[in-house]
Amino acid sequence: MLKRKPSPLEGEGQLFKRSAGKQGEGAGRVSIRAPTPAAPPHPDSSLTLQNLSLSLKGRGGAGLPRMPELPDITVYIDALQSRIVGQTLDEVRVASPFLLRTFEPALEETFGHEVVELRRLGKRIAFGLDNDLWLVLHLMIAGRLHWKDPGAKTHSAKIPGGKSGLAAFDFLTGTLTLTEAGSKKRASLHVVRAGELDAHNSGGLEPLDATQEEFVAVLRSCNHTLKRALTNPRLFSGIGNAYSDEILHAARLSPVTLTQKLTDEDAARLYTATQQCLQDWITLLRDQTGDGFPTKVTAFRPEMSTHGRYGQPCPICGSPIQRIRYANNETNYCAKCQTDGKVLADRSLSRLLKQDWPRRIEEWE
Repeated sequence: MLKRKPSPLEGEGQLFKRSAGKQGEGAGRVSIRAPTPAAPPHPDSSLTLQNLSLSLKGRGGAGLPRMPELPDITVYIDALQSRIVGQTLDEVRVASPFLLRTFEPALEETFGHEVVELRRLGKRIAFGLDNDLWLVLHLMIAGRLHWKDPGAKTHSAKIPGGKSGLAAFDFLTGTLTLTEAGSKKRASLHVVRAGELDAHNSGGLEPLDATQEEFVAVLRSCNHTLKRALTNPRLFSGIGNAYSDEILHAARLSPVTLTQKLTDEDAARLYTATQQCLQDWITLLRDQTGDGFPTKVTAFRPEMSTHGRYGQPCPICGSPIQRIRYANNETNYCAKCQTDGKVLADRSLSRLLKQDWPRRIEEWE
């Protein structure tokens, strides 16, 4: 099996204070993977959230960082809620000149103020302070958060994380640190006033709050491939490359089907799969994190059905997972479950993908 090449989207700077079968059959049922058996499971077998474990050995793309999405950001906010809401932000120490993207208001204006609210804005985390200022943090591809208790000696001039350490947010209860792997620093921090917060929200529909009618209306508002529609932050909030693969597999729909060609039945099935998949993953990640802080935030998880599993057996039908590679992204799908057995050739799709799928990571948010 060919090994996936490391993503090119992956410094320490001067310290600043600043059911198997036909397509559609059994669709909408979300399957979070249990360990792969020696033989393909029966199409009607039920996969639960319990006893989920599988070695990452041999999985395409395993271990490569990918942008945290709605379930990951939700669990980050859960963990931060009990640690920093109601606490005073003593100081923010920034080690990279590329992280802070604003100069007015000044970062120092946030020092000494209490965190009163946390929000998710798509794939961003917003920290609301008692002086109507907000810190808006976008982790992008390789940014990750870490929590250090007060006894960890993090309130020194040096930011934890070595060369990957970008910033430290100091509280009496501990220190929140931001790291970003790789040489390309894409994570960003903005300081904005309350009235400017909406500018950092791409405006997509919140998939877990939407009714079926609202979801379908947004889905059909533009004629995109399903993959692009789900991952477009201006259409749907918080869904990215990983969970869109899982949603489409649960719905038994091809990633390259055009939205305006969906039947009403297909659209309803996609809505149900989106709701169930995202909620099930939030529940699973919460269970795995418990009272701790998320430490393994990755889009390549052993419980996933398709994403990052090129060449591995589909947990529903046992057929090998296929892939479509375009620009710096890879889409994974099951040909038997999603495309009536047809393997989608990269080359034959190049014209369609060029017109519909962005090449720049910022467009995928």
